[in-house]
Amino acid sequence: QVQLVESGGGLVQPGGSLNLSCAAPRITFSNYDMGWYRQAPGKQRELVAAITRGGNTNYPDSVKGRFTISRDNAKNTVYLQMNSLKPEDTAVYYCNAEWVSIKVSYWGQGTQVTVSS
Repeated sequence: QVQLVESGGGLVQPGGSLNLSCAAPRITFSNYDMGWYRQAPGKQRELVAAITRGGNTNYPDSVKGRFTISRDNAKNTVYLQMNSLKPEDTAVYYCNAEWVSIKVSYWGQGTQVTVSS
């Protein structure tokens, strides 16, 4: 059974930082595009960062310049460094792995990020 295991969430004050990790030990990690999504109460799940197999990254304007996604293929792990956090960043953050050519996608269980003073 494929598992994506997120960690690193928690409570942080506005302006603070968190670094999320997502480990995917049971997939051929280098074949997958990886992404971080978030879902706040009452809102749809939205993409916050993506990184392709080749290392190209993509961010929405809402987090550009504050969030950085990276991957370590040797460790089967993707990271999300979040700086200058705002209360509106509060959400459950989910990791996604997608092998586009064979249409296979996996999700993690989510990790809560709360930005509050």
